[in-house]
Amino acid sequence: MAGVIEDKGAGLIRRPSATTGFWSWFTTVDHKKIGLMYGGSSFIFFLIGGLEALIIRSQLAGPDQHLVTAAQYDQIFTMHGLTMVFLFVMPMSAAFFNYLIPLMIGARDVAFPRLNAFSFWAFILGGLFLYSSWFLGGAPNGGWFGYPPNSTTDPSIGMTFYTLGLLITGIASSVGAVNLAVTIINMRAKGMTLFRMPIFIWMGLVVQFLLAFSLPIITVALVEMLFDRRFGTHFFDPVYGGDPILWQHLFWLFGHPEVYILVLPAFGIFSEILPVFSRKPLFGYQFVAFSGIAIGFIGFGVWAHHMFAAGLGPVANTAFGVSTAIIAVPTGVKIFNWMATMAQGDLHFDTPMLIAVGGIAMFVIGGLSGVTHSIVPADYQQTDTYYIVAHFHYVLFGGAIFGLFAGMYYWWPKIFGKQLSERLGKMHFWLFVIGMNLTFGPMHILGLQGMIRRTYTYPATLGLTFYNQVASVGSFTIAIAVIVFIANVVKTWRHPKGLANEDPWDARTIEWMTSCPPPVHNFDEVPEVHSLDEFWHRKYTTDERTGELIRIPAGAAPEHDPGHHASGGHAIHLPSPSFWPLVAATGLPLLGYGILYSWYLVGAAAFIILVGFIGWALEPSVAE
Repeated sequence: MAGVIEDKGAGLIRRPSATTGFWSWFTTVDHKKIGLMYGGSSFIFFLIGGLEALIIRSQLAGPDQHLVTAAQYDQIFTMHGLTMVFLFVMPMSAAFFNYLIPLMIGARDVAFPRLNAFSFWAFILGGLFLYSSWFLGGAPNGGWFGYPPNSTTDPSIGMTFYTLGLLITGIASSVGAVNLAVTIINMRAKGMTLFRMPIFIWMGLVVQFLLAFSLPIITVALVEMLFDRRFGTHFFDPVYGGDPILWQHLFWLFGHPEVYILVLPAFGIFSEILPVFSRKPLFGYQFVAFSGIAIGFIGFGVWAHHMFAAGLGPVANTAFGVSTAIIAVPTGVKIFNWMATMAQGDLHFDTPMLIAVGGIAMFVIGGLSGVTHSIVPADYQQTDTYYIVAHFHYVLFGGAIFGLFAGMYYWWPKIFGKQLSERLGKMHFWLFVIGMNLTFGPMHILGLQGMIRRTYTYPATLGLTFYNQVASVGSFTIAIAVIVFIANVVKTWRHPKGLANEDPWDARTIEWMTSCPPPVHNFDEVPEVHSLDEFWHRKYTTDERTGELIRIPAGAAPEHDPGHHASGGHAIHLPSPSFWPLVAATGLPLLGYGILYSWYLVGAAAFIILVGFIGWALEPSVAE
């Protein structure tokens, strides 16, 4: 593997040859590089979304402020929500899935490597398309939920960017979901049955099915909104027989499974970290797996609890109130299994464990406030207040974002071969916890005192100033925590070269059986799996005389030696780099601009997409 692949083919089907260097990132189909690109780009969007949040909190830090105008606030508020949901949490979860799923199931790559590259490029170009609206007439301003009639009658161009941008990123998520689901189902190593898969893989599989079944629903809604805005149809206009409530049904039929699309990856990360740092197996493995499946299934039946104030009637409200209470049951199963895993364990509170435990605690707070929404009269009072803002931030920030950062600290040595600073990591954790509770805790009180959501200012006479000031201080505390994390990354990056311990946490799953970072082919020899927590069982055995757990001496059983890495890999055939996924994806935002500005551009975009897929189809797929 000398950094280049023999160039075969000519003309349109000539393959790029570079596998290292700057330009190789534009043509790579390696799941690890694509995972890193997902992670890096989504983290940049996280910083942008965080900056938008700081502007929001600065505006609301005091009454009657005019740091931004009402119109600017609506755009910042909308883009913050879109960024955090569609451009950070979802793609950062995809970063973990792309990098880790093949390693954790003993595969060399995903099922469709070039489709994987197309998914990434569609995501990043869709995100850039959405953000280009700031410079082309104004960003979306109707909230991330995009309720008609405001979203369909507003004359500015922003909500048309909204429909097209989400359609492009939806294409990315849809093809990625199919790819990863096929990978998990068909490419597991010999012996890795479904109930020998790590819980992270189980949660990943559930998420891919949620994406596959929920994204078509929001796609229909977005196409209808696009036609209402651009072509004069009236899907959501009651004057012409349309129905704005139709949008709410379609949006939340996607939007509530979306909550679990965001949170279940973090649940999988928690379920990998807690056993490792408790030095014992995950309690109730099968219950945790099936509870994740149950959450995904029931999640499609609770959407109308977002619509209790829409006038659906007592029968529908009662039914969805009951389903909202029921979905708390499988979630509670996971929490009690995590607690049982830690009970009487040999607990080690390294940074990944601290963030995981903190994230679970924050998620429980959000879950408890969420259960109150199953009480229809209470939800009716809370629905347009900051109580809801507090609830979903405890769920999504406390659950999803804490989980993603815990995963970063846990798998950083695996991915980069270096371990992040524990001192800075713990500083990051405590600032995160303090900042989050200062920011979102007071919002419960603000909501109960009647502070309305989605408003850019408030009068001093309402007595809301103190808790808003506390929340604003908390938001800047979170910002400091993120700066500490970035400083930790920079410090680690600048550290003298040299691999960290290849098993720094005494891990349990097979991705730790290969080198840190892994070679391009993942495993010199694909492992055969004999049990759940295969890597742990290769390191430990039970003393026949005393029954005590003892570690197998290094080299005692070479075929089970976790540190053994052959020098081979030269005969392994790998997918070849390709620039056609990038070409095909480039046509998507051009198509969006064409729909907005010029039908000639639509034709050019369609031609680029067609050329991209033809070149893709004709190109040899494997380096020989």
